[in-house]
Amino acid sequence: MSTAGLTLPSMSTTATASLGKRIVFTGKNQVELELWSPEDPGPGEVRVRARWSLMSTGTETIVLHRRFEPGTPVEAWVRYPFHPGYALVGVVEQVGAGVTTLGEGDLVVSRSHHASHAVGNAGHFTKVPAGVAEQDAAWFALAKITAIGARAVDYHLGDSVLVIGAGPIGQMSLRWALAAGAERVVALDPFPARLAAATRAGAHATISASVHAAVDAVRAAFGGDLPQVVVDATGHHQVLASALGLAGRKGRILVIGDTGTPSEQRMSPDLISKGLTIVGAHDGHEEPGWDGARYYRLFFAMVAAGRFPLGGLATHAFTPEQCREAYAAADERRGETMGIFFDWRGA
Repeated sequence: MSTAGLTLPSMSTTATASLGKRIVFTGKNQVELELWSPEDPGPGEVRVRARWSLMSTGTETIVLHRRFEPGTPVEAWVRYPFHPGYALVGVVEQVGAGVTTLGEGDLVVSRSHHASHAVGNAGHFTKVPAGVAEQDAAWFALAKITAIGARAVDYHLGDSVLVIGAGPIGQMSLRWALAAGAERVVALDPFPARLAAATRAGAHATISASVHAAVDAVRAAFGGDLPQVVVDATGHHQVLASALGLAGRKGRILVIGDTGTPSEQRMSPDLISKGLTIVGAHDGHEEPGWDGARYYRLFFAMVAAGRFPLGGLATHAFTPEQCREAYAAADERRGETMGIFFDWRGA
């Protein structure tokens, strides 16, 4: 086993064999793999052995490299050592007293860190139904975040939708727009591989251009008009002003890619002249009747029915020992990467 990036405490081979592994940011630009002791589940809890975890490339690279301003919610959240990750798929290996909803061997998902094990209340784990592949199931967290965005921007039947940024968040947003009955959905991104993934999902057209000089191409893609809905899924502070310029009169703008530098986001005269509406969406915006479990059930049902295609989105898989290489790929090879997974099956 490679020990690159691995923090190994001094102990016997027998002791280390019973330990788990987890990824940790020990400081700015510092990624390690550490050993830890997963606890036995208590009453009402389960312990899960991880199989895959999906990197949230935007959020995790912002946190790792501290690309955020003082005073932002991200700054209040990030404290080192920081354990990243919130999309884990694994198998229940031990059940605590009183648990009846899950059993040993069940495939589940949870909003857990990148680690070989997850232990917690059984209610924090959702069973993956038959017909949903393990890696497909790992998209559940990003699918929930973007479904919240879909509800916030309130897609209508027949809407025209432009998705700016065809990374993981943009890919999920595009699929929800199609599922909601949008008549025409177009993806805009400079990277051909991302646009190809959008086409496979059903995008009616794609645009490979800078958002700052795309108005003519956008009009052409929508038959001479500007779209009714524009989704900014980039997380880049410079995009918002251009996004406003790409929306039609009385259009709706969804900002779902979180930026670490909100003070640098700018409006444009289009906000007033077109009478635009801007809505923001965040993972924490749950509502009565729409909690995480409901979003996950909806996502799984859509995947199982073939209405939420995910083929080709899993582009890279790394072992936990390759954690440094994984984050370097996310940061330096954005045009090649989409779904970056950690493979815990041999950990």
